[in-house]
Amino acid sequence: MKWEGNRQSDNVEDRRDDGGPAGGGGLGGRHIGIGSIVIALVASYFLGVNPMTVLSLLSGGSPAPQTQSAPAHKPPADDHMAAFVSTVLADTEDVWTDVFTQSGGTYQKPKLVLFRGSTPTACGQGQTAMGPFYCPADRKVYIDLGFYETLKNQLGAPGDFAQAYVIAHEVGHHVQNLMGISDQMGQMRGKVTEVQYNALSVRLELQADCFAGVWANHAQASRQLLEAGDVEEAMNAAAKIGDDALQRAHGGQVVPDSFTHGTSAQRQHWFETGLKNGSVQRCDTFTARQL
Repeated sequence: MKWEGNRQSDNVEDRRDDGGPAGGGGLGGRHIGIGSIVIALVASYFLGVNPMTVLSLLSGGSPAPQTQSAPAHKPPADDHMAAFVSTVLADTEDVWTDVFTQSGGTYQKPKLVLFRGSTPTACGQGQTAMGPFYCPADRKVYIDLGFYETLKNQLGAPGDFAQAYVIAHEVGHHVQNLMGISDQMGQMRGKVTEVQYNALSVRLELQADCFAGVWANHAQASRQLLEAGDVEEAMNAAAKIGDDALQRAHGGQVVPDSFTHGTSAQRQHWFETGLKNGSVQRCDTFTARQL
């Protein structure tokens, strides 16, 4: 991926020296993540998350009050990985600003928060073990950069474009938030069964995958970002975090009714749909008859 030397975003908060404990805090509200918390038992075995924490997260609740955090600052200039995610974020800003402008709208840029261990959010206490996530309440993407080692070594999804896909997926949730889709999802909670809500969650996550593909399409058209093997890296990452793949990876039974993010094939399909077409309209997973 050709990213070095490109613009870096100013919307990055570095909280990594806050010294928050790895397991502190309760969770409330709904974080929207890339897939490491989709199944409570899998998360428990794979990333060490307390299953009750994940179940509480997915069932929703009153957002936990934020505790005071140390003042945020920009990452050090010589931090290679921070520079990478700052550059990817800047590229998503450029793409989505153009997309929103072309449709007569205004794109409001999200913040990207770098942290270690745990950090307060408007959705409750965020934790490293949850993986990257987006909090609609404060419009921020949260990531412990150590997740990329997990992505490479434990999930088997190496490569810088796989890492960029992670950021683009979470920014996709921000786009959904700006479009009012996240609010519509929230209104369905309690009005449908758990199985039905899980099915809606799958459509939400697949749309975020598609939006990640839309970003890649426009970034390539404008800046020729992609190198040989980049698309394969993202497709591999999408496959590794499919609900069915995560369940199989831990010797469990594949239970479609429990899916909240979609199968490997579905995640690959919708990322590829966005990548090939570059169209937000083609990412309407909610009216699609077949996912």
